[in-house]
Amino acid sequence: MQRESMANPANKYRAVIVDDEELARLVLRELLGAHPEIEIVAECANGFEAVKSISELKPDLLFLDVQMPKLNGFEVLELIGPGPAVVFVTAYDQYALRAFEAHAADYLLKPFGAERLKDAIEHALQRLGGSLPPVAALAAEARPPAQYLERVVVKDGSRVHIIPVSKLDYAEAQDDYVALCSEGKKHLKQQTISSLEKALDPARFLRIHRGYIVNLQRVARIEPYGKDTHVAVLTSGAQLPISRSGYARLRDILGA
Repeated sequence: MQRESMANPANKYRAVIVDDEELARLVLRELLGAHPEIEIVAECANGFEAVKSISELKPDLLFLDVQMPKLNGFEVLELIGPGPAVVFVTAYDQYALRAFEAHAADYLLKPFGAERLKDAIEHALQRLGGSLPPVAALAAEARPPAQYLERVVVKDGSRVHIIPVSKLDYAEAQDDYVALCSEGKKHLKQQTISSLEKALDPARFLRIHRGYIVNLQRVARIEPYGKDTHVAVLTSGAQLPISRSGYARLRDILGA
């Protein structure tokens, strides 16, 4: 279900609701009816609809469910770029509520009432008057601690690619982007390699160079390359440079 409007009346704040439960969208829509300053420009039933609508409509406010199939709320944030003030909507308080408080405009624990929503709207509008944190950083900080990525999402134009980390061969830093190499293809994502490193399981992935993270299962062998330098040869035949510190870590792990 989705309703869209490109109008932007004066003193109106454009909002998008994202929730896979129709009843939850209905409740939030009705509660927002008491706030004439909020104009609902889209309602999205899944993360794919959300990414498309947010990219096209560029709302001021985003009411975002955390637990959704296909794409969850964190993954949606990674794909939409900077812009809206985010209010998380969740039924589970075990998610990183401290991070929500620090980075999101607010969060709503289901079920919530009119007064709690009013507070969240006030906080969101205050955020709009100041500087908003990058939503990708918000997504990274809000992810529960010790919960490593099982997949990486990448937006390519209007398409969204979902890459299971088990199929990720390596990641290469390219300024503020990372190139993700999987099954012979490279996907470019706006993310620093350091933030990606923190999100990946260190038992499966290793930073072997300031510009490279490798899937340890893809390392076929380590070979010398010039004086005091080495390369990691992957099962695909790709060769990645290894720094001195990376070589020591890789040797310890692989027993090379």
